[in-house]
Amino acid sequence: MAEPNLKKRTAKVAELPRSPATGRLSDRVYDHVLGHIAMGILPIDCRLPPENGLADLLDVSRPVVREALMRLRDDGLIASRQGAGWFVTRRPAANAFDFAPVSSIPDIQRCFIFRMAVEGDAAALAARNRDRQSLRRIHQVLTKLDAMVAQGREGGLGVEEDLLFHRTIAEASGNRFFVETLTSLREQIAIGVNLNRNLSLIQPRGRILRGQQEHRRVFEAVEAQDEEGARRAMRTHVDNARKRIFEGG
Repeated sequence: MAEPNLKKRTAKVAELPRSPATGRLSDRVYDHVLGHIAMGILPIDCRLPPENGLADLLDVSRPVVREALMRLRDDGLIASRQGAGWFVTRRPAANAFDFAPVSSIPDIQRCFIFRMAVEGDAAALAARNRDRQSLRRIHQVLTKLDAMVAQGREGGLGVEEDLLFHRTIAEASGNRFFVETLTSLREQIAIGVNLNRNLSLIQPRGRILRGQQEHRRVFEAVEAQDEEGARRAMRTHVDNARKRIFEGG
């Protein structure tokens, strides 16, 4: 397939949000290419322009372009074919860009990955240390989320309740540093949760039901004092939330 001529798309490219000038150059390249993939300017199976071409277009060095391409590869969006260059293999869920600026997408992904590690261990510790009172608090939030899911659109997004569920798990760990970490990252976490739950309203109902089932598995593992089960359930839930945004799952 012929390479798209990005220089002929200047009007459309100009509409894409850019990373702040103070950000890392590789972040700006990443956001630029990701935006073109998400908008279909670079469709699946399309070959990317050569590194030299991207470097000239974006006024950066080849090593900077290469770093951004490696990150896109690690995210599963592009792959190299020997002797043929880089090709688009997947695009994020198109609706993701209805709710979040392009420049925030890489950090949303990184936040999810960070949360998998932190919240997985918090859930395992919660399973070890939970008491009757902490279990009751977790169950109360879970029940409220169940009611909101049952009401569908009329029940609201449930962003605050979703955040509270994760916080009560961290509180049950008995280690204040897990709680303080989630508190310090609240704004970043809220972006991902809001994005996920917004997308759930415009996609099949099974999507939000799966998320709630994952919450319940975390609770059940904590209740059963299954440390490894709680860690696995939380990590799976956070990773699945990431996939529902970026892979349309």
